[in-house]
Amino acid sequence: MSPDTFQTIAQPSEGLYKEKGSRFISFAYPVNSEDEIKSILAEIRKEHFSARHCCYAWSLGMDHERYRFNDDGEPSGTAGRPIFGQIQSGKLTNLLVVVVRYFGGTLLGVSGLIQAYKQAAGDALSNAIIFTKTVEHLLEIAFEYQAMNSLMQLIKEDQLEIVSSRLDLKCLIRLKVRAARLESVESRINNITGILDCRMVLE
Repeated sequence: MSPDTFQTIAQPSEGLYKEKGSRFISFAYPVNSEDEIKSILAEIRKEHFSARHCCYAWSLGMDHERYRFNDDGEPSGTAGRPIFGQIQSGKLTNLLVVVVRYFGGTLLGVSGLIQAYKQAAGDALSNAIIFTKTVEHLLEIAFEYQAMNSLMQLIKEDQLEIVSSRLDLKCLIRLKVRAARLESVESRINNITGILDCRMVLE
C-alpha cells in the first residue's frame, strides 16, 4: 500500500451477537474527526437510552496516531479493547465501532464479555464494504496570467484535479494533490515564472 493511502469502510454497517440473553448490537462508521465521533456517539446513546452499556473504539490517521476505546462500565479491558483489536486486525482507520449491550440477566464473566464484544465488532466490520482511500491535500496557487500556459501544462501532465479557478489579471486556482506527490508538485509549480503564491489550504 502507498504511503498516502489507508483502508477504511465506505459506509455505515451493523452487526449483532447474542449470548445468554444479552444482545450486543454493533455499529461501524467511517469518520474523519473527533467532533464527528462525539456526534455519532451522542445519537447512539440517545437512540439506545435503555441499553446497559454503550462501548466503543475508534482510530484516526494513517498511522492510527489518534485512537481511543471505552468500556462504559463493563469490567476494565473487556469491551473497548477487544473492539479496538478488531479495528487493528483489519488494518483499518478513520473508523468508529460502537457496541450497545442489552443485558439478558446472566453474567458472562470476563472471557465471555471479551468474546462477545470482539464477535459483535467483527460482525459489523464483516458486513462493511472496505476500500482504500487516498490522502489528498488542497493546493492554492495565485499567479499572473502569463503563467497560465505553463501551469495548465503541468496540471495536464500530472493529471491533477482542479477544484476551483478564478482567471483574470491576477489568477487563483485550487488543485487536489496526493500527499505523496505534494512536495514534488509544489516545487515544480514554484519554478514557473509568474507564480505569486503556492500553499496548502484546508477545504
